[in-house]
Amino acid sequence: MKQHYDVAAVRKLFPAAEKMTYLDSGFQTPMCAPVKRALEAFLNESYETAGPKSVWLERMEATRTKVANLLNATPEEIAFTKNTSEAMNIAANALPLNGGDNVLMIQGDHPNNAYAFLNLKKKGVEVRFIDMTETVNADSFRAAIDANTKAISMSYVTFHAGHRFDIESVGSLCKERNLYFAIDIMQAVGVVPIDAKKVGATFIGCGTHKGLLVPQGLGLLYWDRTRTELYPAYLAAISLKNPPADFIARPDDMAVAVTATRFEIGNFNLPGIHALDAALDLIAQIGMENIQAHCFELGDRLIAGLDALNIQLVGPRDRALRAPHIYVAALPADEWVNYFTSLDVRVSPERDGVRISLGMFNNASDIDRLLEVIRTRRQANGQSTQAA
Repeated sequence: MKQHYDVAAVRKLFPAAEKMTYLDSGFQTPMCAPVKRALEAFLNESYETAGPKSVWLERMEATRTKVANLLNATPEEIAFTKNTSEAMNIAANALPLNGGDNVLMIQGDHPNNAYAFLNLKKKGVEVRFIDMTETVNADSFRAAIDANTKAISMSYVTFHAGHRFDIESVGSLCKERNLYFAIDIMQAVGVVPIDAKKVGATFIGCGTHKGLLVPQGLGLLYWDRTRTELYPAYLAAISLKNPPADFIARPDDMAVAVTATRFEIGNFNLPGIHALDAALDLIAQIGMENIQAHCFELGDRLIAGLDALNIQLVGPRDRALRAPHIYVAALPADEWVNYFTSLDVRVSPERDGVRISLGMFNNASDIDRLLEVIRTRRQANGQSTQAA
């Protein structure tokens, strides 16, 4: 395999990767040393100095800038949320949708993206689903658009099979038809480069506990700040253009902030933001293009190994259509996941098989160990040349 970066050195930052064969970053990436140090530093400051909150908030703004750089956005277009679900709900409720309007989505996409928009049924908004195929692009949606279509919402990368959809062409279609465009990038961010401007997104939402290496409880929202007509569904002092310094609410001065802070409601996950700052530094040091290339090569090795074992890959094989880091083997999850766990191989059950999801710390030996575990069990069961 080509060496895109010093994988061995990166691997040492993830102790869990040395203790088990960890192939489950699509569920939760194990903690790395820089993130652990950032969390410990935050706890020590809180413990020893009772919390320099003003300093923490200054650091938060520095992290906001790093998030913006990651997405080719401006800091004024980034809001901190709790998770992807909250980010997508903020987006769904900010769009000026009314009874009779419809939103297009993909059947079988992540449910928490769908529910954010399905919840708008109470306003009379219709959600229409197009079929999920290996290729989803502008042409997939075009025939479903009518005069009442106001938005498209979709994932960039699917969690259950590793599709990587053509969000750039869908974004161009949305611009052509004057539609809002919301994208869930949870399974892509940190591994697959994303350019918010290039794809023409109105909103982009994600959490940070997968490719961004941070424990659960922190999310991100990008908002195209030229869309000044989009207002938050809920409001707090911090959401306002002029928050009252004396903390007395003023009904005659409720203009929302001109930045994405209009979608924030305060009391931030400051430990998580400190951790994210360290994680973004690590990702920048390695280079996301390098992480993506490394995962693609591991994926090629995995696909070749599954082919040799006559095990079907669920989802696309072509690099142009697949995510670099998410693969599903057509093995019955109820028969295999606990077996893998018993041998310290961490994977996830999915709709149609067992999901193998990669991170920056994985190497060829992880792929080979997974394949050997499969091969050994099948040989023991007399299945060396047939699918499980």
